[in-house]
Amino acid sequence: MQERSLSIEVIHGSQNREVVLRLSGPLVLNSIFDFQRAWRAEDGPNIVVDLSGVPYVDSSGIGSLVNLHVSRQKKGGELFLAGVSDRVMTALAVTKVDKIFSFRSSPFGRSISA
Repeated sequence: MQERSLSIEVIHGSQNREVVLRLSGPLVLNSIFDFQRAWRAEDGPNIVVDLSGVPYVDSSGIGSLVNLHVSRQKKGGELFLAGVSDRVMTALAVTKVDKIFSFRSSPFGRSISA
């Protein structure tokens, strides 16, 4: 079975304070390097990762999200995960990292609790 590739759309918010990374495709080992390049290129303190187009993540994808979370904290900013499917949320919960993330129902919405 051939795996879909990950596409990343970067949307800059007002005054470059918040960036939305809209992902489409699986966030897995063979796609995390493009994802890491995308978020490392952003200087703004806050990043929203729109996962509504992500059907699944593996441990390397989860690790990359944790790495992004730590990076934003060091910059005095925040990471928000938006549009998280049940399948992705289950993977985050099973690995016990769901408690460190802030969630939004949509990329431009308000925060919700996990």
